[in-house]
Amino acid sequence: MVVDDDLTAALTALRAVGRRSSVARRLQGGVEQRLLQSIVDATASLFDAEASSIALFEPDPDRLEFRVAAGAHGAGAVGLQVKPTEGIAGFVFSTGQALALTDVGSDPRFDLKAAERTGYVPRSVAAVPLLDDEGSVGVLQVLDKRSSPSFSLRDMELLAIFASQATTAITATRVQRDTGRLLGEVLREMADGAMTDAHIEALVSDVTRTLDDHPESPFWRLVDHVASLRGLGERDLTLVGDILEVVARHAQRARRRA
Repeated sequence: MVVDDDLTAALTALRAVGRRSSVARRLQGGVEQRLLQSIVDATASLFDAEASSIALFEPDPDRLEFRVAAGAHGAGAVGLQVKPTEGIAGFVFSTGQALALTDVGSDPRFDLKAAERTGYVPRSVAAVPLLDDEGSVGVLQVLDKRSSPSFSLRDMELLAIFASQATTAITATRVQRDTGRLLGEVLREMADGAMTDAHIEALVSDVTRTLDDHPESPFWRLVDHVASLRGLGERDLTLVGDILEVVARHAQRARRRA
């Protein structure tokens, strides 16, 4: 691909950023998943609920995908995909409004078919949107408190706190996940209207297409080894750091001799 001379330096810098982001994603592994799982686990426990789940918005095609769930009847929801404007979750996501229902079966927004696909049809539900600065990114739901047939105002306030924590976790980890989108935004700012969207997309593809090539290469094996060391104690980590420092000095001397 031919790249304009005035963008060459910028593309070099963007490739470095992309590689760093790719390494960070490899190192952090399932951080987002673990954080969200801990939130639904805590939510189900606090409310003594039959189920709790988090659905996140995903594009192309637009949908809400239930990523994590907890509770005796929560497991069936994981992996379920629904339209972002349908059902209780779709209403809460698309409007940004929290919702609590005592008799979901009588509410026209309730999607019985989607509930049946999870293997559990709830009697009551409380749902709150996951809101960041740009709008809704998903929905946190709780189904059927065992101690009460309905959800109180205090319940909804507590659920909003859990939703805030979930949104913070999502925002922090998606900075690394959405490398392509972030690079596109940077290029648009740099170009200041001088490039078409198609040109920008082509440049982003050029920057990112080789980031994860050869996953079994020595470089990526090293990244995976470093990721596996996170549970080591301070003494062992110091030893690993000393070894890597020796290897790095050897590599620098080799480059100077070349």
